[in-house]
Amino acid sequence: MRLKIAICDDEQEQIEQLRTLIMQWCAQCGHTADVYPFSSAEAFLFAYEDDRVYDILLLDVEMKALSGIDLAKRIRKEGSHAEIIFVTSHFEFIGEGYEVDALHYLVKPVHAEKLSQVLTRAVEKLSVEPPSVVISCDGETVKLYESEILFVESFLHYIVIHTCRGEYRIKESISAFEMRLSDVFYRIHRSYLVSLKNISRISRTSVHIGKTELPLSRGKYDDVNRAFIEHN
Repeated sequence: MRLKIAICDDEQEQIEQLRTLIMQWCAQCGHTADVYPFSSAEAFLFAYEDDRVYDILLLDVEMKALSGIDLAKRIRKEGSHAEIIFVTSHFEFIGEGYEVDALHYLVKPVHAEKLSQVLTRAVEKLSVEPPSVVISCDGETVKLYESEILFVESFLHYIVIHTCRGEYRIKESISAFEMRLSDVFYRIHRSYLVSLKNISRISRTSVHIGKTELPLSRGKYDDVNRAFIEHN
């Protein structure tokens, strides 16, 4: 399994130690990892704007300006599902990790055996993570989980992906994008692909996703009703 791991710590010595331990763990467990070091939360966020696809984050809790916990809260709000591991010198911060679904807290100095155990747990969780699709949008690489996608709208050679956290416009046909998704998504019209999990109402001529009404092609009412029942 190839992993993308970020280390965010304002102590260079700590970054190097963690990187070494991670590579040792990879060698022992047969994984491959690309490790990205960041000396501050701000540096990480700058890089995160261009590439949001990280599997595991090791975040120092007590960084200057923006703490590891504040950083975790921010990326969770933006939809990140990365496994978060906090590294800290103080136990009093542990309670705050529950707000961001942190996997674990590691106390400095970090021991190889303990880090190995936590990284193995992270990989186990990642191996059963929900279905997702990776897109390139405005120079960024973004991982979208199927549960976040409400519906997809087609405009000539482009599609707009409507999600819980915003819209993404990419150059891809709706048919090609449909092939990358599971059968939770249904083509209700030549220009619309919807998540059956997010349908709130179906009529003879339209499908409602929340307050949004989308056209339903003639003759598809029975089929979409059947598919909706099977997936809910």
